[in-house]
Amino acid sequence: MEDIKKENTAESGEKKASLNFIEQIIEGDLQDGYKGEVHTRFPPEPNGYLHIGHAKSIILNYGMAKKYNGKMNVRFDDTNPTAEKTEYVDAIREDLHWLGAEWDDREYYASNYFEQLYEWAVMLIKQGKAYVCQLTPEELSAHRGTPAEPGTSPYRDRPIEESLDLFERMKNGEFPDNSYTLRAKIDMASPTMPMRDPIMYRILHAEHHRTGNKWCIYPMYDYAHGQSDYIEGITHSICTLEFEVHRPLYDWFLDQIAPAGAPRPHQHEFARLNLNYTVMSKRKLKRLVEEHYVNGWDDPRMPTVSGLRRRGYTKDSLWKFVEKVGVAKRDNIIDLSLLEFCIREDLNKKALRVLGVINPLKVVITNYPDGKTELLDAVNNPENPDDGIRQIPFGKEIYIEQEDFMENPPKKYFRLSPGTEVRLRYAYFITCQEVIKDADGNIIELHCTYDPATRGGDSPDGRKVKGTIHWVSAKDAVKAEVRLYDRLFNKENPDEAEEGKDFLSNLNPDSLTVKEALVEPSLKNAKPLDSFQFERIGYFCCDKDSTPEHLVFNRTVTLKDTWAKINK
Repeated sequence: MEDIKKENTAESGEKKASLNFIEQIIEGDLQDGYKGEVHTRFPPEPNGYLHIGHAKSIILNYGMAKKYNGKMNVRFDDTNPTAEKTEYVDAIREDLHWLGAEWDDREYYASNYFEQLYEWAVMLIKQGKAYVCQLTPEELSAHRGTPAEPGTSPYRDRPIEESLDLFERMKNGEFPDNSYTLRAKIDMASPTMPMRDPIMYRILHAEHHRTGNKWCIYPMYDYAHGQSDYIEGITHSICTLEFEVHRPLYDWFLDQIAPAGAPRPHQHEFARLNLNYTVMSKRKLKRLVEEHYVNGWDDPRMPTVSGLRRRGYTKDSLWKFVEKVGVAKRDNIIDLSLLEFCIREDLNKKALRVLGVINPLKVVITNYPDGKTELLDAVNNPENPDDGIRQIPFGKEIYIEQEDFMENPPKKYFRLSPGTEVRLRYAYFITCQEVIKDADGNIIELHCTYDPATRGGDSPDGRKVKGTIHWVSAKDAVKAEVRLYDRLFNKENPDEAEEGKDFLSNLNPDSLTVKEALVEPSLKNAKPLDSFQFERIGYFCCDKDSTPEHLVFNRTVTLKDTWAKINK
């Protein structure tokens, strides 16, 4: 698949070397005579919004299915009604479509299989392979044992008929939450802790977003997801590395329900995506939202897919990022600058260039005709000539960036200063003649002269200027709210906090700065998610809050990696 990796047409040995280990497994299965199509799934729990780690999983599962002419299912693991919402289902579906995943009519829910899962649970009780336990959560933890000591349960040998009766009464709603559980009867001395009689069902009296109040017992993920894979005919159950220790349990449950020799899914684990300066725990992301440290799940500082999209990240940049990160077997931490590199590279090719001034300083061109306005040609995208040119207005009064003027500049300062000449992008050479200050000594205005012969930015006499600065016409510029986003945390590992504090103590107080900028009038037509390069400043995306009367732009990323300089 071109989006994730082009097929290697070299010799077999070279091709093998270029495959990631998931591809090697799949190709090994195909060479061993596997019959049928590759069938993967993406199984999100609808208890929050997807983050960039989920994006990696989506791209991997969908990429493998597409590369090998197979299918990918989307299955919502809706087994915990206390945390799940239709809002999350809708948001996840939107993110999947935006990332380019396709699943036709194969959208499923674990709740589709509640009846079948219940019947299999009853079967296991009848076979003496499951029992009803009434240890409290605290007691259950205490009775689990240690890796060196076996665990116990006083209810492990409960008679089958008694467990059947109690399980039915659990289903009928006769008991309060967490008073009883159904546990698989496996091995309380297993060195693999998840095999020590894991919980299959717990009691939760809560309204489910799809089944309402029909059920008050819900299957645990370890029980539900392997059986759901089996029901759907999944061949390769690709999940993150923390589930590796659960694989024996995944296989044990399948052993109980799948007839001998029947096709069955196999679980394969890859390293999850971890980024520095970021938290990926859904629990922590939820705290950020619910305690109002950010403005919702799609806040552009969040690592959620919706937050990245709103900030201006593109689908192609995320696919490229996942390709560069690769598929590994060991957890590692990826530098956030790699993600930023991918969006810079993508937007450099695609984003239209515009002029905007974040911190305006007024400039009066004293020898420019009063009342005159002219239109100057400006290149829309030097990386793509097909994007053509636009015309921008120029007049006697303009605004430049405050940072582009210094009254007493150091050596090798090539921007504007008293007596020096600079080029205005697409316009003329100007020279600063006078600096105007207020009563407090603050610079509020510059008086400059221009050379009419340098229209377009070149001098007919061949003289050179080293500095080029951007500008906007004072009469024609449009006000815009500009949200300058930065990293949400100021520490590479946000969880490294002082004693008594947590990750919230490492929030970056400067992660958002709001400015009233002035931008060229062409941006009045910008629509949400339109991306632009504000020349010499950075890449910006039109926000969903934007209207023609009140433009809003989010900074996606600076033109250069400023954090790399800070950390040197």
